[in-house]
Amino acid sequence: MGMSKAEEEEQARLERARAVGLFRYMLIREAADPALSTRQRGAMVRAIAACEHAGPSGEPVRVTRWTLDVWIRAWRSGGFDALVPSPRQSQPRTPPEVMELAVALKKENPARTAAQVQRILKAQSGWAPDERTIQRMFNRTGLTALVTPQAAPVFGRFEAARPNEIWTGDALHAIRVDGRKTYLFAFLDDHSRAVMAARFGFAEDTIRLAAALRPALAARGVPEHAYVDNGSAFVDAWLLRACAKLGIKLVHSQPGRPEGRGKIERFFRTVRGQFLAELTEARAAQVKDLAEVNKLFTAWTETVYHVREHSETGQPPLARWEAGGPFPVPAPADLAEAFRWSEWRTVTKTATVSMHGNRYQVDPGLARRRVELVFDPFDLTVLSVRSGGQDAGTATPHHITRHAHPKARPEPLPGDDIPRATGIDYLALLGKQHDKQAAGRVNYAALASPPPATADSAGQQQEEEEGDSRG
Repeated sequence: MGMSKAEEEEQARLERARAVGLFRYMLIREAADPALSTRQRGAMVRAIAACEHAGPSGEPVRVTRWTLDVWIRAWRSGGFDALVPSPRQSQPRTPPEVMELAVALKKENPARTAAQVQRILKAQSGWAPDERTIQRMFNRTGLTALVTPQAAPVFGRFEAARPNEIWTGDALHAIRVDGRKTYLFAFLDDHSRAVMAARFGFAEDTIRLAAALRPALAARGVPEHAYVDNGSAFVDAWLLRACAKLGIKLVHSQPGRPEGRGKIERFFRTVRGQFLAELTEARAAQVKDLAEVNKLFTAWTETVYHVREHSETGQPPLARWEAGGPFPVPAPADLAEAFRWSEWRTVTKTATVSMHGNRYQVDPGLARRRVELVFDPFDLTVLSVRSGGQDAGTATPHHITRHAHPKARPEPLPGDDIPRATGIDYLALLGKQHDKQAAGRVNYAALASPPPATADSAGQQQEEEEGDSRG
């Protein structure tokens, strides 16, 4: 069943908001690097503000230094989500028939700009909506993508000149294992088409991305560039820090610009047709866990994909990659440091810092200074402190309420989502509670004062007492 018109409009608003967030992130991603000094960041921000940029919908825009600083602070405090504006919904004030005519004019001649359409509308009926209103409508309906045949973009073929020059990364929505959806994170060497990193996980997040990328860097070396899309895992602050530490230039593709992504997309088609196609529903039911899926995929990669001649290069991917070796690999300590996470905090006047509900004690000399806290996302009891790019000791835990970062969710084990029996009999508890209340209930009738005695009742009582005494 298709979406309703209201749902389609809501989805369009969400997509526009995310496009704006991506535009902001791509502008500030290098200037937001915490390793930059204040002077370096200021020079970079001034250079960005001095240039004209293609906006979320392709229109030329300029961004002030003040706005760039606001976006950098927002990204540092809230990550990518803080750059995404809240989708707004408003009632259209322009008559629908006017907007329909504007759409027809644009479709009739895609070369017409919003300003030109406005002039035509005004000449036709004596009135026209604002140029920005027309432009927003074109953006919302996708009419900005219309181009004349002469202006249609042509994407030439590109290939890296040598192995490990460019790794292209992406995530593939794959099969369900044990009732849960899986995702394949993969990185492909652009020159050889060899698989540098590949791992299935139960979530499309930074933890699963790191699980695929870290072993690849340790075994295959460090690429000069990493070309990725704009999924939430690929725009996380962790990936920017890891690439910066290892000297990898992180590049994000622009929405609607497919250059360079064809190879990883073709690889995913191969994965679907040759590997996932064999994991039918009956065969997938025999898979014990995620580890078995990864083992089977590694076997297919090494025995089929890597050794078969590639149709474009004319060479087996692994042999073509190895021909460019040997490749230096990072030192274990450097790799471990790169895959740690970091957050920035301001030290209080009492030399404490707080992070995710935990409070730590730091060197008193850091009071009121902004420091970088570096940590393993799965162990928040051990924090290294950096100040001005230099080591400033460790943070001593003072009050710990959370031992792992909120984003650091381990891979769920089989059966983790099965409800556990609590052994609680709710109805029996209610019965015991009712019996207890009944046993302790006050007899208000017994507490009432006796009725006053009458003459007859007094005489009768006296006779009973005399009879008792005679007896």
